Amino acid sequence: MNNKQLQTWSPWILLACVIALWQFICWAFDVSEFIFPSPLRIWSQLVEFKAIIAAHAWRTYWVTMAGFGLAIVVGVLLGFLIGSSRMAYAAVYPLMTAFNALPKAAFVPILVVWFGIGAGPAILTAFLISFFPIMVNIATGLATLEPELEDVLRVLGAKRWDVLVKVGLPRSMPYFYGSLKVAITLAFVGTTVSEMTAANEGIGYLLISAGSAMQMGLAFAGLVVVGAMAMLMYELFSWLEMHTTAWAHRGSQNH
Repeated sequence: MNNKQLQTWSPWILLACVIALWQFICWAFDVSEFIFPSPLRIWSQLVEFKAIIAAHAWRTYWVTMAGFGLAIVVGVLLGFLIGSSRMAYAAVYPLMTAFNALPKAAFVPILVVWFGIGAGPAILTAFLISFFPIMVNIATGLATLEPELEDVLRVLGAKRWDVLVKVGLPRSMPYFYGSLKVAITLAFVGTTVSEMTAANEGIGYLLISAGSAMQMGLAFAGLVVVGAMAMLMYELFSWLEMHTTAWAHRGSQNH
């Protein structure tokens, strides 16, 4: 197995080792399924309640994608605004950093008062928790454009807008895809947290229901599904990144 194949399979090998160790610990120490279910118990619950889990997972998925899509639009626009102007960068960036430090779970009760129990608070929570990485990375990609390169382009007749759109934005694409891979995992966290407080469906609601019924295997199965959805979206963005910004990775592809 060469290095490239090893890199491809290494996450799955590590996952298999973790699951095997997990199963062994549960068996060796006779851990109660009500406290810490084994992988086999989680799998059996996943199969037994597959229809229920699928319905809740679909709700969590589309709500997350709605909030994440809104985060992309707002994050790119704010990032472009902040990164294209030193004045805007100095004025807005500290305020956005302070806002990002606020615990987003604290917004859920407020959002429930404004929008009621349902998809609204979950979509907005996913948005609030995931737009900041996108905004920061777009702003960083534009703000760190080399002054020498900008001077050369100005001498060649390029205007400020041309530099930002034709050079700055393409140069920011690796930053953008990096932010998407971080933001999508945060979006699922935001949706799940909101559903645990202000929803009557979704994986977050399933976790609360299963926990109150002492069905820990079902609760862990819900967590596995959320993790799988986040991982699939992460891999999708990685694939898009490699096929649209190959120029930024050409040096690493030879190793």
